[in-house]
Amino acid sequence: MSVAEEIFKLKKEKNAVILAHYYVSDEVQEIADYIGDSFYLSKVAKNTDADIIVFCGVSFMGESAAILNPDKKVLMPDMTADCAMAHMADINNIKKMREEYDDLAVVCYINSTAEIKTYSDVCVTSANAVKIVKNLPNRNIFFIPDGNLGRYVKEQVPEKNVILNKGYCPIHAAMTKEEVIKAKEKYPHAKFLVHPECAKEVLDEADYTGSTSGIIDFVEADGGSEYIIGTEAGVIYELRKRKPSAKFHLLSDGHICKDMKLVTLDKVLKVLKNEDNELMVTEELRKAALAPLERMLELAK
Repeated sequence: MSVAEEIFKLKKEKNAVILAHYYVSDEVQEIADYIGDSFYLSKVAKNTDADIIVFCGVSFMGESAAILNPDKKVLMPDMTADCAMAHMADINNIKKMREEYDDLAVVCYINSTAEIKTYSDVCVTSANAVKIVKNLPNRNIFFIPDGNLGRYVKEQVPEKNVILNKGYCPIHAAMTKEEVIKAKEKYPHAKFLVHPECAKEVLDEADYTGSTSGIIDFVEADGGSEYIIGTEAGVIYELRKRKPSAKFHLLSDGHICKDMKLVTLDKVLKVLKNEDNELMVTEELRKAALAPLERMLELAK
């Protein structure tokens, strides 16, 4: 029996569901029940009737699933898989902003720790950040932790006073305008699609800017046949599945999230067999972090 076959067998026996982010390896996406970005997977986690959730992603994603599903067991194939940006908001700074600004909403990108979420008014993802910020009654918005996504939201919602944080995604922030220019010279007929976690000078070169799911939807609806992709390499698997006739090029082979790639088929099988690596959150933390997550799900409807 192959590793994949063992996983399918155990999944059925244990009433487990496997959720995978677009950035994990192809072989893990192949065996997942649901593949998506953070927002989509949050909704799936909230609505699943499985007893066990195997979350193929990084720690903040597993935390969100555990917060939304207190009665389910959330297992992480690799407990060390983390997101650097998730830790890039300072709690003392959040408190300071609340003292400085009246009518302030702390808007927290879902790519953040559960603790940081507890100091926030609402969570967002790159797919719904603009919509949610527009819908908030507050004029002053402190956007944490990603400064690049915050700046993108600020440009899209000029009627709000969006205050930026200094956090960033190491993968997207490393993408440069020079790389884009070289890629466009190499593939002159390709459209450049980019994630808003990138720097402004990179976004300025884009034919389309949007979340990972937004990029996938754009490609599926677009009449083009060649694309340069400005986000993590793992999304190419889904893009090829959705549009096999198209050609896809990465800005660079180096833009890979090593933490996401820590999740392997063998680790998925092991965690299903042993039911270890359970992601636990205290009830106090869960209740405090639940409100901004539930508000996100409500405002993004």
